[in-house]
Amino acid sequence: MGQPNIVFAFADDWGRYASAYRQVEGDCTPNALIETPNFDRVAREGVMFTNALVPAPSCTPCRSSILAGRYFWQTGLGAILQCAEWDSSIPTYPLILEDAGYHIGYTYKVWGPGTPPNEPYGGRRTAYAPAGAKFGQFSHVVTEDAKSVGVEAAKQLRYDEVRQNLDAFLDDRPEDRPFCYWWGPTNTHRTWERGSGKALWGLEPDDLEGRMPAFLPDVHDVREDVADYLGECLALDAGLGVILDRLDEIGELDNTLVVVSGDHGIPGFPRAKCNLYDIGCEVALAARWPGKIKPGRVVDDIINIMDLGPTFLEAAGIAPPECMSARSLLDVLESPAEGQVDPGRTFAVMGRERHVACAREGNLPYPQRSIRTKDYLYIRNFEPDRWPMGDPNGMDDPNAEPIDFEALRWNTFAAYGDLDASPTKAWMVHHRAEEHVREQFEIGFGKRPAEELFDLRKDPHHMTNVADDAEYASVREALTARMMAVLKEQDDPRVTEPDCRFESMPYTAEPPPRK
Repeated sequence: MGQPNIVFAFADDWGRYASAYRQVEGDCTPNALIETPNFDRVAREGVMFTNALVPAPSCTPCRSSILAGRYFWQTGLGAILQCAEWDSSIPTYPLILEDAGYHIGYTYKVWGPGTPPNEPYGGRRTAYAPAGAKFGQFSHVVTEDAKSVGVEAAKQLRYDEVRQNLDAFLDDRPEDRPFCYWWGPTNTHRTWERGSGKALWGLEPDDLEGRMPAFLPDVHDVREDVADYLGECLALDAGLGVILDRLDEIGELDNTLVVVSGDHGIPGFPRAKCNLYDIGCEVALAARWPGKIKPGRVVDDIINIMDLGPTFLEAAGIAPPECMSARSLLDVLESPAEGQVDPGRTFAVMGRERHVACAREGNLPYPQRSIRTKDYLYIRNFEPDRWPMGDPNGMDDPNAEPIDFEALRWNTFAAYGDLDASPTKAWMVHHRAEEHVREQFEIGFGKRPAEELFDLRKDPHHMTNVADDAEYASVREALTARMMAVLKEQDDPRVTEPDCRFESMPYTAEPPPRK
């Protein structure tokens, strides 16, 4: 069979939203409203992971980890979002594959914003998007184009874009060379056309009633926001289908390792993106590789997706460099077993430093680390006096004068700048003083204690912190010890440096002006 092709479909801000997950969730979550036949195909014809977690719930550090096969704090200035710079001395799996003879390329987002753009994947040299990048604004563009050509024809224009960009990459491939392609759609990132979930996909927002996580108000405006996001998930799945079909047409699909995932959870919702709770760190993950991956498997191992970097190398028959601290998943992929496959994959360590606007004065980070097991989530907040969602700009006062409601929908930095602007953010800030919203607002936007511990068997939505509960003292101590051992072993500056580098320049540099 020779070396396989490798196709990585890696979506921006796409959490665990796919209909295949209903088999483990039931009909009690937003996945009850959607059908994602193409992700489900990859899962059905390969393996689906039920406990896939990101190394960091922010795009650049997460992507840095995957590309380099390291924890995010081991990637230099790749560990932050704003002002990130790539250290070219750090090996990355795509460039290693290229050196080994692979034709490599990408469409849409790989790494960034950062300097130089997408350098870990070869920069502009390996970019393929001659048909454009309008797919990233799917609901906006389709809504506009539908005025002249109709909804389905407008969607097809975007699917044609995906196919044409892939074809450009394939046409540039030297004969008989294996290829490695990264498809990085950004449409599940904000913003979306309001009401597009229903208008473009027939999703009724109020069908989400009773299916919302407990920390979100179960009201129409929030449901509509979730429905619009789910519509983008459906568009993403349709684009994935274009790629699978094209590979099948050219006879390459069955010699291709296809992996599908996302870089963190849903944006613009409290406790999600940029947070270490499950809704921020849990992502979809499925892989298909006929002859290597037994079809129809469901694996419960706790997976840190930074392990994909060395996995791709080992799948190509290349030994990962010693500097990769991540661990290849190839043995799990090729195992015929289901459930818990690798007895050593029972936890994942995650973290966060600076996203875009934490503690705006001085651009200081909001440093966190966490450890997730099957039953528990433990979080250490190293600077609990700082604002986890960024400076409230006066919004922490429930009696403050209301700010412009529209500003919070479209201007991320109007308040709480580490939570993307959204209708949900606007609604919650606007209604924050109301009795039935006050608790949800506080746990989503307020300051947090130094330690958080959640018993996921009883509290899947992370509503009750039991870190100070005597009943959980031994659990907290054991999780703390295990997490700190990993952080020290992997030389995390947050615990190994008396003056942590993330607290000063260049990690706290002023971001460039937003255009």
